[in-house]
Amino acid sequence: MRDLRESCRIAVVQAAPVMFDKAACTVKAVELIRAAAAERAELIVFPELFIPGYPYGMTFGFTVGSRTAPGRKDWGLYYDNSILVPGPETEILGRAAREARAYVSIGVSERDAVNATLYNTNLIFSPAGELLTVHRKLKPTGAERVVWGDADRHYFPVAQTPWGPMASLICWESYMPLARVALYEKGITLYLSPNTNDNEEWQATIRHIAIEGHCFFVNCDMVFTRDMYPAGLHCPEEIGRLPDIVCRGGSCVVDPYGHYVTQPVWDREAIICADLDLTQVPRSRMEFDGCGHYARPDVLKLTVDDR
Repeated sequence: MRDLRESCRIAVVQAAPVMFDKAACTVKAVELIRAAAAERAELIVFPELFIPGYPYGMTFGFTVGSRTAPGRKDWGLYYDNSILVPGPETEILGRAAREARAYVSIGVSERDAVNATLYNTNLIFSPAGELLTVHRKLKPTGAERVVWGDADRHYFPVAQTPWGPMASLICWESYMPLARVALYEKGITLYLSPNTNDNEEWQATIRHIAIEGHCFFVNCDMVFTRDMYPAGLHCPEEIGRLPDIVCRGGSCVVDPYGHYVTQPVWDREAIICADLDLTQVPRSRMEFDGCGHYARPDVLKLTVDDR
């Protein structure tokens, strides 16, 4: 591994999006970037689909073999509030990263510039405001597949940072063993996980991955409530069945030994700051380097088709 800057000041943003409103979400993201910068953050991480929110509990009228006109209208609203990449919103976010002099990672619903397909996408900006990586979720989970398409490009992009290679897998992508290995093979020291996953089992997963990859695992979830859904949706009965707190958060940072650097935060918005000791990464790999001396490449090999 090349020499790393030994310390990284990180800010994990656990916040509620302004549901289905890309302009308001972008404004809020800029405000939160400025607040994190005031805490001297060098790396600022937002949840999955912060723009324009995760439509938890909604079916958009899809059932097997059937769709509904009201559901199409709700999907149309979500489509209209998904963003182009690059586009006006990425210009604003890049400018905010530049003003903060920080790396910024943020999840968005990306609208393809040519067709009507949406993608669950994570973006990473540099402190100069440059859009460094665009990662589309490889396989939307369960019923997500009726909203977002499979990634068709940008497989496993890595941002080169002063703390080593940094990359993201979105939510349940982290349950894909070979996807994790694809990142490990690139030597990542910072594993970003924007997600909407507040269950207990997830906390066990993230600690395992931190140990497996001997990297810092950044778990960034959102927190939002039922009353945050926009008024005027055409399928309000779906929203009415949700709990008061739809997603509880649980954002935290785990070190390369599987220990919490910051404890999970539940049921509230927070900017979670920590100073990461990057010297832990190579030291933790002394006896176990999953894609190095422990890998047995004579027996095992991963092939990634990134054409």
